[in-house]
Amino acid sequence: MLTIRAIRQQPKINRHMANSVPEEPEEALEEETLVSHLVELRSRLLKASASILIVFLALMPFSQEIFTAVAQPLMQQLPDQSTMIATQVAAPFLTPFKTTLFVALFVAMPMVIYQIWAFVAPGLYRKEKRFAVPLVTSSVLLFYLGAAFAYFVVFPLMFGFFTAVAPEGVSVMTDISSYLDFVLVIFFAFGIAFEVPIATVMLVGSGLVSAKALAAKRPYVFLGSFVVGMLLTPPDFISQTLLAIPVYLLYEAGILMSKIVFPGKAEDPAVSNDSP
Repeated sequence: MLTIRAIRQQPKINRHMANSVPEEPEEALEEETLVSHLVELRSRLLKASASILIVFLALMPFSQEIFTAVAQPLMQQLPDQSTMIATQVAAPFLTPFKTTLFVALFVAMPMVIYQIWAFVAPGLYRKEKRFAVPLVTSSVLLFYLGAAFAYFVVFPLMFGFFTAVAPEGVSVMTDISSYLDFVLVIFFAFGIAFEVPIATVMLVGSGLVSAKALAAKRPYVFLGSFVVGMLLTPPDFISQTLLAIPVYLLYEAGILMSKIVFPGKAEDPAVSNDSP
C-alpha cells in the first residue's frame, strides 16, 4: 500500500517541481546615508546650474537678437506702422535679459534632465533603468516638439486672429514684458501637453491601469482636452483647438505605445486573471 501510494503521489510531485521555476535573485541596491544623499543632491544641482549659467553667458551678447526671434511671430502679424512698446523704464534691458535666461534653460534642459537622472539612477533596479532611459529621452524630445509646435504653428494663427479682430481705430501695440510672460505660458503649456504619451505609458507600465481601460475613456479625454486648452491658453477658440487636438492625438499615440512596450498589460487585470 505504501508503494502504491508513493507511485500515485509521484506525478503530483513531478508536476509541482515542473511548475516551480527558480526565481532570479533580488538585485541588491547600495544604501547610503542621508548626508551622502544631500551631498550628491547638492553636487547635481550645482552642475545643472553651472550648465545653465554657461549657456546663458554664451547667449548673453545676442540677447537682443534672441528677443527679436521670440517676438517674430507677433511682429509679422502687426499692422503697418505698428510696433511693440515698452511701458516700463527698465523693460528694454530686463526683457531681453529674461528671454535669454529662459532660452538658456531651454537649451540646457538635456543636461538638467541628465543630472536629475544621475541622482535618481542609483536607487533604480536594472529593469527600471532599461525603461527609464528611453522615457526620459523621449520626454525631452516631446517637450521640444511641443514648444516648436507652439512657435511655428500656434503663434502665427493666434496672433493673426488677435490683430484681425482689433476694433477699428485701435492700434495693436503690445508691451514687450507682457508679450514675454504670455509666450512663456504658451510654451510651457504646449511642452507639458506633449508629454501625454509618456504619462500614458508610465500609467500602463506601473500597472495602475490597462491600455484597454484607457481606450474606453476616449470620450472623456476628448472633452477634457478642450477643458485643458481652455484653462491653459488665451480665451480664443483657435489656440484652444490647437492645443486640444494634439493632446487627444498624443493620448491615442500613448495608448498605442503602451500596447507595444507592455503587451502583457494591454488587458484589464481582472479579465486576464479570470481567463483560462
